[in-house]
Amino acid sequence: MKMYHDLLADVLENGVEKGDRTGTGTLSVFGRQFRHNLEDGFPLLTTKKLHFKSIINEMIWFLNGDTNTKWLKEHGVSIWNEWATEDGDLGPIYGKQWTAWPTQDGKTINQIDYVVNTLKTNPNSRRILFHGWNVEYLPDESVSPQENARNGKMALPPCHLLYQFYVANNKLSAHLYIRSSDLLLGNPYNLAGVSFLTHMLAQQCDLGVGEVVVTMGDAHIYLNHIEQVKLQLTREPRALPKLVFKRKPENIYNYKFEDFEIVGYDPHPHIPAPVSI
Repeated sequence: MKMYHDLLADVLENGVEKGDRTGTGTLSVFGRQFRHNLEDGFPLLTTKKLHFKSIINEMIWFLNGDTNTKWLKEHGVSIWNEWATEDGDLGPIYGKQWTAWPTQDGKTINQIDYVVNTLKTNPNSRRILFHGWNVEYLPDESVSPQENARNGKMALPPCHLLYQFYVANNKLSAHLYIRSSDLLLGNPYNLAGVSFLTHMLAQQCDLGVGEVVVTMGDAHIYLNHIEQVKLQLTREPRALPKLVFKRKPENIYNYKFEDFEIVGYDPHPHIPAPVSI
């Protein structure tokens, strides 16, 4: 994961100090990209321990079209709690737009169905993508995430907002665009998440895996994460683990956490850091 460490060092050296929505402040650069060949291992960060259960269950939750934290809490995931209403509602965030994008005639479009079907029937298409940037439901930045959710808006706008897929030599690659990337906390989860999704789609469509490419708009380190980043940069990356499937469900929506195993994950200890809300 040298590419990730290089990006952290780049932002420490070249980042511009900027204000932000949370009031915390960041060191920020604009327009960065890295890529990883999934045949070289699953890109689960090794210079600090990541909670793999949260990454997998969040993606399953997205694919189920769920926008309430109840299911996440039942499955040991707390990463969305700070933005939800007292009832766990987050408004029409990621999963809603992915699986039930509302149309003018009152119907919905399942973008995930479109991706799976196109990968199976027209893998040379340059239109195999989905996204969550539905302008009608973007939040009002003058009110809280909870108030936005109560008003039928997204609690937060999507950060990892566009996923495009590409098939060559019977291998599936993915390109993720992240408009705003919290490099210490969010970015490692997003990289693992798109890699996990690529593996699932490849299994469902009888493809091998190729590369994941991640492009970031505003790539930043929060000012209260500087010491944690410096600590992480002192650690030597270790061998990447492998993702093992225990079964092939009948469709992309039927995966469970128990269907996966991460083999050979030997990370350095977790690095605690505050979340900017």
